[in-house]
Amino acid sequence: REIMNFQSISETYRKTEKQSVNEHSSDYEIVAKIFDELIRSMNIYSTEIVKENSNQKVKSEHFARALTIIYTLQSSLDFEKGGEIANNLFQLYEYARVKVIEDMRNQSNEGTKNAIGHLDEIRGAWHTLADKK
Repeated sequence: REIMNFQSISETYRKTEKQSVNEHSSDYEIVAKIFDELIRSMNIYSTEIVKENSNQKVKSEHFARALTIIYTLQSSLDFEKGGEIANNLFQLYEYARVKVIEDMRNQSNEGTKNAIGHLDEIRGAWHTLADKK
């Protein structure tokens, strides 16, 4: 059962990323790479936000990047076909989005780090699917 609109997410990612994604990449590989980028941006953001002399440009860039990727993941969910799984993923993505924003307000990284832990499990599942294709 498909939980995502792969065409939508693939097109969005191909338009915005200049990484090693080509027409031969499977949908699963693309989603796995998106999760890699999300975790990478969230880690950089969570490190910068608690630094005494943080690089504001880097922090802002990865804050915005994380939120954009989360939005892309949320908007690619197919709730009709994905049912409860799609709903659960949406809630997880929303949790991550809220924690990233809360941490920006509080100059903390606790919520973002917690969200990364949950998202990393999903990332692992996408990599497993990508490796099987």
